[in-house]
Amino acid sequence: MPRAGLSPAAVVAAGAALADEVGFAELSMGLLAERVGVRTPSLYKHTASLDALRHGISVQAKREFGHALARAAVGRSGPDAVHAIADAYRRWAVDHPGRYAATIRAPAAGDEEDLRVSSEALEIFLDVLAGFGLRDDRAIDATRTLRSALHGFVSLESSGGFGMPRDVDRSFRYLVDTLIAGLRADQPSTPPAHEGPA
Repeated sequence: MPRAGLSPAAVVAAGAALADEVGFAELSMGLLAERVGVRTPSLYKHTASLDALRHGISVQAKREFGHALARAAVGRSGPDAVHAIADAYRRWAVDHPGRYAATIRAPAAGDEEDLRVSSEALEIFLDVLAGFGLRDDRAIDATRTLRSALHGFVSLESSGGFGMPRDVDRSFRYLVDTLIAGLRADQPSTPPAHEGPA
C-alpha cells in the first residue's frame, strides 16, 4: 500500500527539495525513499523511474523559475527590466541550486510538457529584449548571451569561485550594466523623421 498522503506530485516536490540539498546529479531513489519515509520499491508506485523523477523535477523547476522571472518583470521595461530579471535569476538559482541545475537542459524532441514550461520562461526574456528593439534571430542571440552570462556568474558564485576582496553584488551589477550596454549598442537604428520638403 502506498503511504497515506504520498502521491506523484508529493514525490516530485520532495525530490526537488532534496535536490536542493544534495545536488540534482546526486539525487537517487534510495535517498528520496529515506526522506519520505518509505522503502525504495514503494516509490515506484508514484514514479516510474529515476529518469521520470528527474523529468518531473525539471518541469516543476522550470515552471517555478519562469514564475519568479515573470513576477520580477511585471511593470518594468528596458534596463530596469533586465536588472529585475537578472536579480530574480540569481536569487532563485542561489536559493534553489538543485532545482536550478534541473532547468539547464533544453527539452527533448516531442516532450510537449517540458517544451511548454521552457517556452514560458523564454518568452519573458524575449519580451524584455523587445524593449530594445531586438526580435527574431537577434533576440535569440541576445537571450543566449544574457542566459550564458547570468549562468556563468551564478555557477561561479555558488561554487565559491569569487575570492577577491570586492563585493560580489557590485560585480554582479557591473555584469548586468555591461550586458545592458551591449543590448543598447545592438538596438536597430531608427531613421530620422522627415521634417518637410528637402
